[in-house]
Amino acid sequence: MPGELLRGLEQPEYVHVLLNPVPVYGLALGLAAMMIAMALRSREARICACAIIFLSSAFAWPVSHYGQQGYFRVKAMSDGEGKNWLEEHKRRGENLVFAFYIVAAIALFSLGAEWRRSRTALPLAIATFTLAAGVLGIGAYIGYAGGHIRHREFRFEPAPARAQQEQQASDL
Repeated sequence: MPGELLRGLEQPEYVHVLLNPVPVYGLALGLAAMMIAMALRSREARICACAIIFLSSAFAWPVSHYGQQGYFRVKAMSDGEGKNWLEEHKRRGENLVFAFYIVAAIALFSLGAEWRRSRTALPLAIATFTLAAGVLGIGAYIGYAGGHIRHREFRFEPAPARAQQEQQASDL
């Protein structure tokens, strides 16, 4: 068992699948924590919520990194429609991962303001919450395409036309 796990951790696509829920579920947890913190008007709870949002948003970097490293292996084992979804997932991830970095930076600034007991702490916490909610939606948008790559049972529609065109061009 431990040997199998270690072998799996050598495959970037496996690490990507292990880590990819962290930014999405972590942001959802951070948003829930921030709502509770705001309701309680608790500085300590806002610090905890900002830390959760920062860490989960920062996890987008290793998720993206391992996803890019595992791209060709996953492409080789995917069917035609899965390849189209892979192209769409890749496009969405590459174009939108920066949003996670922005939320991580805002959450870090918010943590600093809370730590220093600055007057900007509450407005920054509200901004962190608002941006994190938007980025949670972005994460769901990216993940939706990713879930269609190897799971035929989730394919209720064909891949977007753009992904199909990119796949056809790369096959030539």
